[in-house]
Amino acid sequence: MSISANQLEGYVSLSELDYNAEVAEARRPDHPVHPLILNRWSPRSYEDRSVSDEVLFTVLEAARWAPSSGNVQPWRFYVARTAEEHAAFDKFLKPRNRQWATKAPVLLLLASVKVRDNGDPNGAHAFDAGAAWATLAFQARLLGLSTRAIGGFDHDIARETLQTSDDLALHAVIALGYKGEAGSLDDAFREQEKPNGRRPLADSILPVKTDGLID
Repeated sequence: MSISANQLEGYVSLSELDYNAEVAEARRPDHPVHPLILNRWSPRSYEDRSVSDEVLFTVLEAARWAPSSGNVQPWRFYVARTAEEHAAFDKFLKPRNRQWATKAPVLLLLASVKVRDNGDPNGAHAFDAGAAWATLAFQARLLGLSTRAIGGFDHDIARETLQTSDDLALHAVIALGYKGEAGSLDDAFREQEKPNGRRPLADSILPVKTDGLID
């Protein structure tokens, strides 16, 4: 099932054409970027509101089109929507994350296949899975949803619970849903429920050493 172009027009948030008020207060880009980039942040509070099949599959469809080395597309997703599936995720989420994450209507576990079809190791599997996660997150934001990636889970229990194969690497649980009110969170999380900033761009650019390379 997929969402039609006409349906998509109804979901795309006009706020993504400008910086959201909460983002404008907390984030200042060093150079111009599309508002969609800055409007994506990672809340912990989610509304008690289901995500339709059409919207969920559109979000996952976006991840499908992420770039990957050799077009191997190593990413895989476990999708939890029902009470039983959420209970399975509860088994391996760390207690601190379980406090809020189980309230999200959809939980995803992002994984990637570590080998190529010919059996050779795929050194880019984790890098490519990250590209799929980013693409998913921005598509979700475009549809008015929020996401938060969670590294705090027990990998061994997740493997046992989901009966994963040995060639699968587990990366992160992703909460997906419509952002709720910060007041619904416990005190420990409430003050953190806001967009955060980034270090200056210059701090992320490393010099290329060229001394002695040219006679």
